[in-house]
Amino acid sequence: MTGPYVGGNRIELLECGKDFFPALCAAIDAAHVEIHLQTYIYDRDESATRVTDALKRAAARGVRVCVMVDGFGGRDFVRDTMPELTAAGVDVLIYRREVGTLSFRRRRLRRLHRKVAVVDAAVAFVGGINIIDDLNTPNQVPPRFDYAVRIEGPLVGAIYHNTYRLWWMLGWAALRERPPWQITLTPKIERVGNMRAAFVIRDNLRNRRAIEDAYLRAIANSREEVLIACAYFLPGRRFRQALADAAKRGTNVVLLLQGRVEYAMLYYASRALYPKLLEGGVRIFEYHASFLHAKVGVIDGNWATVGSSNIDPFSLLLSREANVIVRNEAFADRLRASLQNAMSLGARELRPADWDRVTRAHRALSWLAFGFVRMVMGVLGVWR
Repeated sequence: MTGPYVGGNRIELLECGKDFFPALCAAIDAAHVEIHLQTYIYDRDESATRVTDALKRAAARGVRVCVMVDGFGGRDFVRDTMPELTAAGVDVLIYRREVGTLSFRRRRLRRLHRKVAVVDAAVAFVGGINIIDDLNTPNQVPPRFDYAVRIEGPLVGAIYHNTYRLWWMLGWAALRERPPWQITLTPKIERVGNMRAAFVIRDNLRNRRAIEDAYLRAIANSREEVLIACAYFLPGRRFRQALADAAKRGTNVVLLLQGRVEYAMLYYASRALYPKLLEGGVRIFEYHASFLHAKVGVIDGNWATVGSSNIDPFSLLLSREANVIVRNEAFADRLRASLQNAMSLGARELRPADWDRVTRAHRALSWLAFGFVRMVMGVLGVWR
């Protein structure tokens, strides 16, 4: 579901948990009627505890609180936090609780990867930040780097209806009977700003390629710059060709990608694509300051997206994702400046000569990883 673009919004860029969690908890504490929170990971660290306490306070004062967590990303949540929330009167649904053992069944890989919150159908949050502290990282490296947005205005209506619909659909599946459609709020449609934006989702029904197609259209129309920051980058042929075509016509194409090894298979598989991208004029920066978790892009200074979708087969072809696309120069400038600052402080550009010095063993490992991921996606029928 892409668009339509809706005007009259006020959209605030939130950088990392230091911005996101205070804003989210403040909105929860101001709620009067209904809260929806959907996330892939819900931990039990300091930041997550702040959110849990805010949700419990809201439920205690009579607010309807609906929390949806993925069954794989939130498997510890089911044991550690879910009983506490349900005891406090919070309604909790687990998306695909059965995870089982390793399987090539596509259904097991269709996860709830989106990170969305809607409060009183008046304020919404969309982005890549899970309910987990920035400092909760492997090997205690510096805080992970990520983004979200806080939204007020007419666009919240589309986010609210989509969020409620997913809650209703999962409730139907869990109960094996159709629950009543009980939307209790009418979203506010007053214009509160001057930003045009669209809410874009990826699901397994009518919106299978919506986020990828939105990127591809923007890249195809680019003339000056394509700047994409992505934690997990393993695009299909169409996306790689779009980047190469943009670079060929003179667009400055810049990728900010993960420089630390978090998930070895994806890390090495992604690097198998570097030679062709570099040869095609695409500039690649690897972020080493901490774990990069961002999924954002800025194109030509007037198109920007913030959301949960990586540019890999799992996000673009399997998981439920949600992004916001903003058509506003001031917002795009702010996001671009933030990315440029991160690149200057914590990233290194990888040039063709640098790749030539990579060991044969590293190259072989990259191609083996790429071949394995491609085989798995081929078995699932989603690689292209």
